[in-house]
Amino acid sequence: MILGAHVRRRQTGIAGAIEEAVARGADCLQIFISNPRSWSGPRYDDAEAERFREDLAASGLRPCVAHLSYVGNVASWDPITLGRTRELLRQTVHACDTLGVNLLIVHAGAAGPQDRGAALRAAAESFRLAVDEAEDVRVLAELMAGTSGAVASLPHEAEELLGEVGHDRLGLCLDTAHLFAAGVALDDPAGVAALSDELRGRALAPRLALVHANDSVFERGARRDRHADIGDGLIGHDGWRALVNDPLIGSVPWMLETPGDVDRQRADIASLRSLGER
Repeated sequence: MILGAHVRRRQTGIAGAIEEAVARGADCLQIFISNPRSWSGPRYDDAEAERFREDLAASGLRPCVAHLSYVGNVASWDPITLGRTRELLRQTVHACDTLGVNLLIVHAGAAGPQDRGAALRAAAESFRLAVDEAEDVRVLAELMAGTSGAVASLPHEAEELLGEVGHDRLGLCLDTAHLFAAGVALDDPAGVAALSDELRGRALAPRLALVHANDSVFERGARRDRHADIGDGLIGHDGWRALVNDPLIGSVPWMLETPGDVDRQRADIASLRSLGER
């Protein structure tokens, strides 16, 4: 099983994230390549980009995943915000290609005051533009936590979004905390099996490229997104064992986005890995 974590950049720049991932015993890593709370695009010079590519290749950490800044909304009702989001997305796609990043995660978007149909079309156009700009990086749509106005939180909504985009290169990212918040019974092995069957039935299995492995502070169906460390939330041991050992869900890389420090994340990676050992 391929397991990793979202790690912070050090003062040494993005290359420092590689050291953080290695310290966690990770197989892969996820980073922000720009300020997650700012509209400022990625900033690096040629030397920093070259060092990152070299250090990444030497580390053996794959895939390398980037996450779009949180300020963007690919489905925004506000034309200024939507335009800024698409420009930030364009810059981030090009930065990923320059840095050798394999996957770029983008939230599926929120409708706000507009109807969901309009939001779906706006999100689809944003994703089309991103995929068209990409050379090597694969763009993934991440399902949301079922919060009000979310464009896509559940598999049938993901099927609708990907169909509206109409581009085979767009992939899918699942977040266990988001799915649980949206009402998927990940705390029950039968619920995990049902999710896996639905992904296959909706032809989403080939699109699934990454899982964000996060426990949930809030109960199933709460539609509230709050991550917990593995085992400290409400998904439970039976749910995690079923997820790890599911032939589809457990076959793609997993990335922790948990709040724990390096020691806790190292322990969580080891714990998840042990659940897959037979």
